[in-house]
Amino acid sequence: MPKTVLITGGSSGIGKAMGEYLSKKGYQVFGTSRNPEKITGSFFPLLKMDVNQTESIQAVVAEVIGKAKKIDVVINNAGVGITGPIEETPESEIMNAFQTNFYGPINVIKAVLPQMREQGFGHILNITSIAGYMGLPYRGIYSASKAALEITIEALRMETMQFGIKMTNIAPGDFATNIAAGRYHAPILNNSPYKKDYGNTLKMMNEHVEKGGNPLEMAKAVHRIIETENPRIHYKVGSPLQKFSIVLKRVLPDKVYERMLLNHYGLK
Repeated sequence: MPKTVLITGGSSGIGKAMGEYLSKKGYQVFGTSRNPEKITGSFFPLLKMDVNQTESIQAVVAEVIGKAKKIDVVINNAGVGITGPIEETPESEIMNAFQTNFYGPINVIKAVLPQMREQGFGHILNITSIAGYMGLPYRGIYSASKAALEITIEALRMETMQFGIKMTNIAPGDFATNIAAGRYHAPILNNSPYKKDYGNTLKMMNEHVEKGGNPLEMAKAVHRIIETENPRIHYKVGSPLQKFSIVLKRVLPDKVYERMLLNHYGLK
């Protein structure tokens, strides 16, 4: 009997790549989208879900259980990007980023845990970000929302392993997706003291995404992790330099690492 996989945010980018790859590998895949009716030609069924709405999450989980009678794997992939000087980022946008990137995945996990506990197995994979390992200029809110998820999953993993449930964090680097088009950009204000630095940094971030890796790399990594009997707590998927930046943060003095980031982004 094939493993049943539920992927949030499965209509584009990394989520779509994972869903297609796992479907071809014989998994029974269900994806989610806020507007599945707008998506044509999906390789796997897309169910209507908004991770910001608890009722929506619970309805989709119930639908998947009703159709498959089990949930083997959940991939928390849905998320939003956000950039801007923290001082100039509206509180509503900060809250939305945390609602989608942190509270959403937690509520998905809460919704599937009773089923996984009853069946005595399950694997929950959370797509975080290499950016969650460091405070990046003009991406501080995004970094913080992903870091919060990483740390919470470390605790939740220990609480639930007694039930035969596995939890894994997968932190991707830059991949060529449409995240830049869909994320919130604080506007570059003409009278802003951050105008020059933020404008240059935003341009650099967008170029990194455009030149990013193929999302198929993430799909293959996720497949390997699902098939691993005892997966690690943390995985990083990205360029060698992106993964090495995490090592440098761990070993370098704080101010040396900070200077390295400032130099990278061309900031004073």
